[in-house]
Amino acid sequence: MSKAIRIHETGGPEVLRWENADIRDPGAGEVLLQQTAVGLNFIDTYHRSGLYPVEALPSGIGMEGAGVVEKLGSDVAELRVGDRVAYAGGPIGSYAEQRTMPVSRLVKLPDSIEDSQAAALMLKGLTTQYLLRGCYPVKAGDTILIHAAAGGVGLMVCQWANYLGATVIGTVGSPEKAELAAAHGCHHTILYREENFAERVRELTDGVGVPVVYDSVGRDTFDGSLDCLRPLGLMVTFGQSSGSVPPVAVHELTAHGSLFLTRPTLATYTATREQLDANAGELFDVVGKGVVKVKINQTYPLERAEQAHRDLEGRKTTGATVLDV
Repeated sequence: MSKAIRIHETGGPEVLRWENADIRDPGAGEVLLQQTAVGLNFIDTYHRSGLYPVEALPSGIGMEGAGVVEKLGSDVAELRVGDRVAYAGGPIGSYAEQRTMPVSRLVKLPDSIEDSQAAALMLKGLTTQYLLRGCYPVKAGDTILIHAAAGGVGLMVCQWANYLGATVIGTVGSPEKAELAAAHGCHHTILYREENFAERVRELTDGVGVPVVYDSVGRDTFDGSLDCLRPLGLMVTFGQSSGSVPPVAVHELTAHGSLFLTRPTLATYTATREQLDANAGELFDVVGKGVVKVKINQTYPLERAEQAHRDLEGRKTTGATVLDV
């Protein structure tokens, strides 16, 4: 019997249950995957806690994984049994030994990328791609601000933006994380517990501010992030690890200099097969060139997902974390 992590109620990490799971045969346009590795992401904690409601309970959990095609449904011509694939985004339920997935959400893995690397790469990497290439096309000479620079997305942003010729300012929570971010291309690190990051950004930019802020922290950093932007700057809020951002008075954007605000999602930026293939292709290209290196700093057995969630929310993890199947 195949097993999976499921939730029957929302709450803390203790609601994650390791239990038997019935896996249906693939239908038209679907395949059955034998999963090999699963990525751990902050959005998983939002689904578990109820911050982002799932469709119905009980429910699987998890948005990213890699595996091998085990069985084909009807009308599947793009893949063969034995193909290595990976995915990021819905449908929810990657914390599983096996699962049935729509072919439209899968990408074939090149030989240069291992399964565990792919599981750590897809969601964070495709997020990094749309942040730097979609929301605001970063170019040489830009100075950008990334919060949580030592996190999974943060480290990828530092590397990729550095490759594009940008100067990267990153906020971090400890000297150790500052060293990690710097080693991945972050030019200026700010210890947000010891410094006023908005004031420091203004100092680093000679009072001008930055054209874009990438903020996955949310409530604790939102107002300060607006203070970091130059006129006509873009505020990209793509997560809320410290809690939801309170309602925003639109006139605040005027007061800060005719700012722009966006709340993007991966689903929007990979909505079509063409978008998914193009974005994944660009991601695989920079990884293949060694521009973006994915270091898996923590690994847990899938059945120990509860501990992985506790460590993630307790800020005990850095970079990428993988759940081994």
